[in-house]
Amino acid sequence: MVARLLLRSWSRGLAVGPGAPCRPLSTGFEPSQYLQRSIVPTMHYQDSLPRLPIPKLEDTIRRYLKQLCKSFETGIGKELHEQLVAQDKQNKHTSYISGPWFDMYLTARDPVVLNFNPFISFNPDPKSEYNDQLTRATNMTVSAIRFLKTLRADLLEPEVFHLNPAKSDTDTFKRFIRFVPSFLSWYGAYLVNAYPLDMSQYYRLFNSTRLPRPHRDELFTDDKARHLLVLRKGHFYIFDVLDQDGNIVSASEIQAHLKYILSDNSPAPEFPLSYLTSENRDIWAELRQKLVSGGNEATLEKVDSAVFCLCLDDFPIRDFVHLSHSMLHGDGTNRWFDKSFNLIIAKDGTAAIHFEHAWGDGVAVLRFFNEVFKDSTQAPAITPQSQPASTDSSVAVQKLNFKLSDALKTGISAAKEKFDATVKSLTIDYIRFQRGGREFLKKQKLSPDSMAQLAFQMAFLRQYGQTVATYESCSTAAFKHGRTETIRPASIFTKTCSEAFVREPSKHSAGELQQMMAKCSTYHNQLTREAAMGQGFDRHLFALRYLAAARGISVPELFLDPAYRQINHNILSTSTLSSPAVNIGCFAPVVPDGFGIGYAVQDNWIGCNVSAYQSRNAREFLQCVEKALEDMFDALEGKMIKT
Repeated sequence: MVARLLLRSWSRGLAVGPGAPCRPLSTGFEPSQYLQRSIVPTMHYQDSLPRLPIPKLEDTIRRYLKQLCKSFETGIGKELHEQLVAQDKQNKHTSYISGPWFDMYLTARDPVVLNFNPFISFNPDPKSEYNDQLTRATNMTVSAIRFLKTLRADLLEPEVFHLNPAKSDTDTFKRFIRFVPSFLSWYGAYLVNAYPLDMSQYYRLFNSTRLPRPHRDELFTDDKARHLLVLRKGHFYIFDVLDQDGNIVSASEIQAHLKYILSDNSPAPEFPLSYLTSENRDIWAELRQKLVSGGNEATLEKVDSAVFCLCLDDFPIRDFVHLSHSMLHGDGTNRWFDKSFNLIIAKDGTAAIHFEHAWGDGVAVLRFFNEVFKDSTQAPAITPQSQPASTDSSVAVQKLNFKLSDALKTGISAAKEKFDATVKSLTIDYIRFQRGGREFLKKQKLSPDSMAQLAFQMAFLRQYGQTVATYESCSTAAFKHGRTETIRPASIFTKTCSEAFVREPSKHSAGELQQMMAKCSTYHNQLTREAAMGQGFDRHLFALRYLAAARGISVPELFLDPAYRQINHNILSTSTLSSPAVNIGCFAPVVPDGFGIGYAVQDNWIGCNVSAYQSRNAREFLQCVEKALEDMFDALEGKMIKT
């Protein structure tokens, strides 16, 4: 019925002419303050987003494929599932996974650095002279604040996945859909094969920090604050980037303040406070309370409420491995790991976003990332020739000082010792496979993502003689308050194909290997579709286990089974983000004996960035990945596989 009404309105051309009224804006609207002026309000689709479905219990059991599941399905599992569905019906404003997922992150007591926080690095500015540290820091800061203002003014284009952009990504459609009430707007987009995505996480991008608390951390946001936090050589500085009327401070003033900070020759502090954000969360919560009671509460509030944290590093980046270590953890002195995100800019202008993961996922961060790159490179606020404003930065910039007791100094030293030891045990390595990428694989009618995942399976088999639990993250942002679901790339198809390539390549013709690869691709596509539609099994089982614990029910036998523990011990943890703005990304392994695999399948190459602790060899694994890709491309070109 809804679809028919919308279609009728669309065919009649409801208010889609050039004279259709636009959203009223304040009379002082100034284009330079904003990234864009969307016809459709930013949150127009939010109210009508479909809700994340709870899979049928029998479907989850079928996907999990365990004998123990049958008794779970007809016993305690059935009871928990019914309670979960009933609870979900009472909470239609959100998703069944949102609360448990926040709890999972916020109750974790492990340090956020390396255990949760990833980074994504920007490509260099195409105009090389704009990669000067001061120039790029100024331009990226201004672009980030433009994004903030555009978002809060409801002028940011809604995030929409367009399957037929010729119909849906047009001004004509946007003028139509803006007049469809919010509670119906999603259906209007659906009619033209467009799928709006959840944008509820964007609120936490700015002015936000994860605060350490005993047992469970807190997400804090103060959207009234107007200042930027800048870290350099372990020192903390703040200055306003928005004036009292909410306008962006002039770019030349921001440039002047950053130049002033960069000229500060103070030696690094003996006890850099930032180390505390790398601590165990309960230890950090206790030390933070000591900071507060020691007269630092107001100073900490300035750190917590800052629009975001800009980190200015005093060294250039040597190579991809150095880049990854710098942006993933650095030396611990020049990051505030609890901040929603740190914008890091090295001496040579190499830039990255390092973000805390509890508040949000890659979809929100990548949108911000892409917009900042586009705006700072295509509409830069300053040029390399621009002169800083003649302003007294010594007045405008406030250097924050903390009163440190002996107990706090001891705590910082202990945190540094642990941080240094952990970082020392982490290795990272990178390859770029240049023989081909997305274009070649699509011509072979193969999913590029499935082939990258197959290469990881083949590599681990070659290196360690077995296949293991593998995790690939998939966004469920197509649903209200969706987070992620797990794709399980390791399957009977990848196992068969990997063994054929690694153990007995001479027994199979190129045609037979191609058929095996095609089966892997088809099955991987099915798993991806199911996960994106909220029909994986991981989040459903997680929610059922969470519900049992919340209701004081003893852990059901299914979750004590070694197979369940094994499948959740993700030795291969993988994630991909592709964008013209992205250089590389990285995260640490999620288990001590695992690999963290960040990868991107681009048009004509495949990049892979791998981290590992001392029990695994990242470089050797990447050599096996490269061998796997060479073999796969040989097979696709009809060549014999070299042993």
